[in-house]
Amino acid sequence: QVQLVESGGGLVQPGGSLRLSCAASGSIFSIPAMSWYRQAPGKQRELVATISEGATTNYADSVKGRFTISRDKNTVYLQMNTLKPEDTAVYYCNAWVSTTGVRNYWGQGTQVTVSS
Repeated sequence: QVQLVESGGGLVQPGGSLRLSCAASGSIFSIPAMSWYRQAPGKQRELVATISEGATTNYADSVKGRFTISRDKNTVYLQMNTLKPEDTAVYYCNAWVSTTGVRNYWGQGTQVTVSS
């Protein structure tokens, strides 16, 4: 019914930047919230940033001042600056989608590797 497709991951040197995108498609009335999560090897999946339909944003303390989440209609972006090796993880897009009810969806994930 609803698909989230991520892009923009890759290999970058410490201090570099990447921009992730996630496009939602399908039967959608509205998307109250879209988020980025990440999961590093051996660690729990953690919330990185969230943006509401009204553009209210929240960030994990570890990325404040470095990452910026934004959205354009049904697409959410994550601008990642001053990347650190500890940012290495699989990044997942997540969205709460309103159709006849409210359902939660995940993207397949995109790998971000910060290394020299």
